[in-house]
Amino acid sequence: MGGKPLLAMNILACPIKTMDAGIFRDVIRGGLSKIEEAGALLVGGHSVEDTELKYGLSVTGVVHPDRVLLNSGAMPGDRLLLTKPLGTGILSTAIKGGLAGPEVEKQITEIMATLNRLAAEAIESVRDSGHQVHACTDITGFGLLGHLHEMTAASKVSARIFSDQIPLIPGCLDFVAMGIIPEGAYTNRKFYAQWLKNIRGGDDTMEMVLADPQTSGGLLIAAPPEAAQAILDRMKELAYPLAYADIGEIMTGKEGWVELADSDQSNSQ
Repeated sequence: MGGKPLLAMNILACPIKTMDAGIFRDVIRGGLSKIEEAGALLVGGHSVEDTELKYGLSVTGVVHPDRVLLNSGAMPGDRLLLTKPLGTGILSTAIKGGLAGPEVEKQITEIMATLNRLAAEAIESVRDSGHQVHACTDITGFGLLGHLHEMTAASKVSARIFSDQIPLIPGCLDFVAMGIIPEGAYTNRKFYAQWLKNIRGGDDTMEMVLADPQTSGGLLIAAPPEAAQAILDRMKELAYPLAYADIGEIMTGKEGWVELADSDQSNSQ
């Protein structure tokens, strides 16, 4: 949203009767490493006994009122940028089912542990140079489809995204074809289908990928073409380590609608 984190407090639920205390220390150390990477300070926290391990952070930061980025404000003609590949929910389900090996677990862990800091720095750098960025949100539990619907509905516009331009974690389409799909993806797809127009035809596996709930997903950015290209160029300069891409465009049309196409269908209405 354009803010800078300053202070963070741990929130930890510990199943002390079923889990070794060393795990809790490892979780807190991992959180501290990310707090430091984000440029903030850990100033304390709270812990409780619980039957399930839970960890989070309460974060305080600052942002100038004129610099806040919301998920509203996208305008027709804007390009849509996605800064992380999709598929963490699908691949996590495959790991839980014993169908994906340690290399997949390592890959998605690295993706989920990558902060959105560099992408946010790219946005701020481009804004500082005089470009406008109209809207931004992160992709989490509602999947790309749900969060893009929220952006288009709040902005009173529609969007077209191109399936062949969306970055995906290798292997996720194969697992969808096998039926390895998290329950949340089914729920998201069922709910958001009323705002999805798939002009690719057929029962498309990409619809399920778009509905896949993401853990620590990337940013979805709506910006004019020149600003969007400047963000992509800046991310390259910053050596951003994950796949990112221009995945589509904002259009006039039915508010909140998302059209799924291939790039060679870009003239379709």
